[in-house]
Amino acid sequence: MVVSLAWRNIWRQPARTWLSLIGMAFTSMLLVFVLSFQLGSYDTMKASMLQISDGFGQFQPIGYKDDPEMGKLIPDPEALIADIRAVDGISGVTARGNGFGLLANDERTFAAAVMGIDPDNEGQVTTLTGKVTTGRTLVAEDTNAIVLGDGLARNLKVGLGDPVTLLGSGTDGSVAADVLTIVGIFKSGVPELDRQIAQIPLERFKETFLMEGAAHIVLVRSLELPAVEDAEQELVAIADKYGLTYLNWQELRPEVQQMINIDFSTAVMMYATLIVVVVFIILNTLYMSVLERTREFGVLMAVGMKPHQIGRMVWMEMIFLTAVGAGIGILLGMILTGVFENIGIAIEMEGTEEIYAQWGLPSRFYPEMTVGRVLAGPGAMFGLIALLGIIPYRRVMSLKPVKAMAG
Repeated sequence: MVVSLAWRNIWRQPARTWLSLIGMAFTSMLLVFVLSFQLGSYDTMKASMLQISDGFGQFQPIGYKDDPEMGKLIPDPEALIADIRAVDGISGVTARGNGFGLLANDERTFAAAVMGIDPDNEGQVTTLTGKVTTGRTLVAEDTNAIVLGDGLARNLKVGLGDPVTLLGSGTDGSVAADVLTIVGIFKSGVPELDRQIAQIPLERFKETFLMEGAAHIVLVRSLELPAVEDAEQELVAIADKYGLTYLNWQELRPEVQQMINIDFSTAVMMYATLIVVVVFIILNTLYMSVLERTREFGVLMAVGMKPHQIGRMVWMEMIFLTAVGAGIGILLGMILTGVFENIGIAIEMEGTEEIYAQWGLPSRFYPEMTVGRVLAGPGAMFGLIALLGIIPYRRVMSLKPVKAMAG
């Protein structure tokens, strides 16, 4: 009986009810869309930055990240890679050698970060090999080939087919020297990488830097970043087995996590403010409704209805109103988000292209729905209204039949 009375009562003032529903529905729709867009943008940001050259996770010798010495090696990368490939969700694995050296052409010399990459597997993990704009990328048959970033090639004033001399330090401290031929020039869109990076075949890198079949790091990737995060325990166990350390994306790029945390903290304050304002507007409307019906509640108590039953009825009115409004808003929010999941949202303002390029970001972002993102905002609003329903409930519980009937 209490439930049916509550449902009937919220429609006694249709105009007020519809205005309350519209307010809650619009707020819920906005929260669903904005949360899905913001968190989806973070996913895009993380994946875009990591897949350029870092991968979604890395296996490294202990202490290599803080002190990347040439002598810190993974002695048997092939066995490690075989174990990693057996982990569910991992779509790509590749070994890499990292070195620093001088690249010279005639009288021009520039320092470069030299990567020894596996041409067959690097493209499954990173996108840098697919950014070649002039010439071609490295292939398994290459022996003395090298691919440069366009900024580095510009500084050296070299082009396709030109030889460059590489001077560096081998794993034993001896001089590592080689002469390589430029077969490609890449443009990643990240100026820092384009000015510093050179890639050579991993086998040639091992010979030049006296690696003896070892590698410095092993990179992993999945089709979606969360798949690597879900498999982290297995990956850590594999790292322990080989006496290595596994670094997740937060450890590889802590500045990205910090930037996301700062941005989301600001957004949470805005969302919380919006929810609180809407909740108190709705609560005020319903509380005024309770005050207007004081005489009615007095009559109900006089004919035998208990105060706690009336209080539950008023509380149910708030629950029904909030549930219907939030439900409509969630449905509209899912429809709106679904539309933009397909077409994306282009953020085009003056200067943004340069900023995006520095971080390797696309100019179009896509919202992404999950159960948590859809329910978080409306759920918080529903829960807060349900909790604050104790205010009109206590008001009803304090009424006395005679005084209430007197208004």
